[in-house]
Amino acid sequence: MEGLGSFLPFIAIFAVMYFFMIAPQMKRAKQEKKFASELKRGDRVITKSGMHGKVVELNDKDSSCVIETMAGKIKFDRSAISMEMSKKLNAPATVK
Repeated sequence: MEGLGSFLPFIAIFAVMYFFMIAPQMKRAKQEKKFASELKRGDRVITKSGMHGKVVELNDKDSSCVIETMAGKIKFDRSAISMEMSKKLNAPATVK
């Protein structure tokens, strides 16, 4: 019984690490994967590097998309898309 008591702090530390670090990261990765799969033509997006543009082409074969910016058309991997702005741009303004 004494041996189990000495491992209890390690088990508690692992449990805390799981609930505060690993589980939220897995949840975020799942949301990003869902977001990338739901992209569609015409969505206004921002890439992780901060480039704004509109999705003009989606390629399921290599999981890429072509984004039209003011500079022209650029091909990105879907995982490089940070957020979709169409809904945020069309949402009614809120006054605080």
